[in-house]
Amino acid sequence: MTAADSSIITARHAGRAAADKLAEDIVALDVSERLALADVFLIASAPSERQVNAIVDGIEEELSTLDLKPTRREGRSGGRWVLLDYGNVVIHVQHEEDRVFYALERLWKDCPVVDLQLGDDASAKAPAGTETE
Repeated sequence: MTAADSSIITARHAGRAAADKLAEDIVALDVSERLALADVFLIASAPSERQVNAIVDGIEEELSTLDLKPTRREGRSGGRWVLLDYGNVVIHVQHEEDRVFYALERLWKDCPVVDLQLGDDASAKAPAGTETE
């Protein structure tokens, strides 16, 4: 079983919105075989709380054009790790320090990477020191 096409499309829109707001190390993982609650985890980071919130705003604005609203939003007030739950797509926007500490990519390293089609942009690549197979 792989992620549904609709989940991949949603992740690509969210990834582009994050890149437009200068998110770093944007990566999407197909967690559909390992997790019953979601198809795709999208992970992005930023160097400040203000930028984390700007990225979240950009993602929510973009996905609202597709008539998508998060069923759950957590961490917005702190701006360190914001989780947006769109059902089959769960988006994690983290402060870069928290991203290194929690290392979600290592927890889900056995999951395939979803091509977000962000081009050769450096933000489309996995963070250094992580293995994404």
